[in-house]
Amino acid sequence: LFLIFCFINLHIAGLNANRAKNIIEWREKNGPFINREQLKKVKGLGPKSFQQCAGFIRINQDYVRTFCSQQTESAGQIQGVAVTSSAGVEVTNEKQGKKKSKTAVNVVLKPNPLDQTCIHPESYDIAMRFLSFIRGTLYEIGKPEMEQKINSFLEKEGIEKIAESLQTTVHTLQVIIDGLSQPESFDFRTDFDKPDFKRSIVCLEDLQVGTVLTGKVENATLFGIFVDIGVGRSGLIPIRNVTEAKLSKTKKRRSLGLGPGERVEVQVLNIDIPRSRITLDLIRVL
Repeated sequence: LFLIFCFINLHIAGLNANRAKNIIEWREKNGPFINREQLKKVKGLGPKSFQQCAGFIRINQDYVRTFCSQQTESAGQIQGVAVTSSAGVEVTNEKQGKKKSKTAVNVVLKPNPLDQTCIHPESYDIAMRFLSFIRGTLYEIGKPEMEQKINSFLEKEGIEKIAESLQTTVHTLQVIIDGLSQPESFDFRTDFDKPDFKRSIVCLEDLQVGTVLTGKVENATLFGIFVDIGVGRSGLIPIRNVTEAKLSKTKKRRSLGLGPGERVEVQVLNIDIPRSRITLDLIRVL
């Protein structure tokens, strides 16, 4: 996945099973999401749903930069004058057609480093003004120089005074500071216990139907559980395979049974190498 879903109580505000499915289907049809703003194009994901879920969905900037670079090289130069906003939306004015009286406008979504932080889109303007205060840039997010600038400014002005100047709350400002300070690829799940991967299995081609592995739950959805089994691609345990008999009494009381970070033993049911898909069966929770 090129979206990092940070689950709160195994649920993302604003998303249900159908919307989550629509997000995945849109990505499979149109390619990876370049910007959080693109989520608004997903069927069933209106302004209210976007407002609730956007802050929990992270766009992998490393992958997006590589993808965009490849797309640019293959497409060649783009004609027109482009203006980029702080939201990462590039508006290009194309040349007028002979029979058209109005200028056609093409909106191209560009990568925005804020999209891989915990900062909510509604706070992007505040984040940009805060960056202006400390004389920082988006490309310093997660780097030592950013942390130094933030700490220096906080020591000088104090978080309460800065929040007042930005006309926001201390809580919102603290979220912005956390988002700007954390490494670009920061994932709170990295501190969870790591499973013991088999050294002889490191890629899809090494897998065989029937192979038993240990893995770590990465995401839990209403349609299945995504598990990292150490081959560079998460496998999916369909929700029908997460039966009560395989769960402890405590986990049986949950709506989804399993959550991010939990270690599981699984068996490979199917391997689709062309589509990079792995179907798993849950044996037991470790």
